[in-house]
Amino acid sequence: MTGPEGLQMTRQDGGLPRTVAAGTPPGESGVAVFRVGCQGGLSFSATPTKHLIWFPTSPQVRYECRMAGQAVDHVPRTGTLAITPAGSDSSGDAVGNADLILVAIDPGQLALVAAEASAPGAQLSDFLLGYDHALFDLARTLALESAGEYSSGPLFWDEVASGFLDSLVARHSSPLKNAIRGVLGKDVLGRIREYVMSHLDEAIEVATLAQIAGRSPFYFTRMFTRTVGIAPHRYIVHLRLRRAIELIRSGQYALAQVALCTGFADQSHLTRWMRRVHGVSLTQLGTDNGTRREKQSVSSR
Repeated sequence: MTGPEGLQMTRQDGGLPRTVAAGTPPGESGVAVFRVGCQGGLSFSATPTKHLIWFPTSPQVRYECRMAGQAVDHVPRTGTLAITPAGSDSSGDAVGNADLILVAIDPGQLALVAAEASAPGAQLSDFLLGYDHALFDLARTLALESAGEYSSGPLFWDEVASGFLDSLVARHSSPLKNAIRGVLGKDVLGRIREYVMSHLDEAIEVATLAQIAGRSPFYFTRMFTRTVGIAPHRYIVHLRLRRAIELIRSGQYALAQVALCTGFADQSHLTRWMRRVHGVSLTQLGTDNGTRREKQSVSSR
């Protein structure tokens, strides 16, 4: 099947399961979704390079799952999930006509979300049997968008994917209880973020951020990347784009003005980064803003 690296799935007869939805829209959301179905039983094994979140969706199907010395034999209800963190070994079998949604998360993207939530270094929980109906609803929305060729647009996908990641960090991760060598603390990250946000329209040097953290530029870059999941330069771009989106959606500024006050060289520079990270043009972003306002107006009547 087409799926995350490190995952193998086969039918009981040795064939491949049916893939109903797969992939992610343009951009760098760090979230991909796969929906698979299989008649007559399914076997899987994984040592994934990405975090895998499993949601069985077929009723009356028995799953036998194994991971890190754990074993679970159950018939899951709607909203049941299992989590296999990147690098963990897991395997299992489904007895019956299995159908499931699988969400794959880039570890670096989850690290960034955790850092933004003041939980740097948070570790994703690993378990074979849990329950989170709200998270399942988000996964189902992602699967529907994928099957529908992203008809609501990449920005809608980004918002749902962000909600999924926020929920994972809030409800299914464990924060660092003690300071760990080689990881920046949330106080340091807070000061760095505050500095960047206060100087978005200026050139921001990694050496300056390293000074705030009390580290050499070389060591700081390594620590920051390990903690946040992306290099300092990409983090600065991340905050610049977030602010640019806010300003464009406010409808109060020309695009060239937005680019300059968020630290991009010009409108073209902002456009290139917006397409790369979010998969949309500045014009599409403005159109998306108009659609939002129309929906809000209709819903308030």
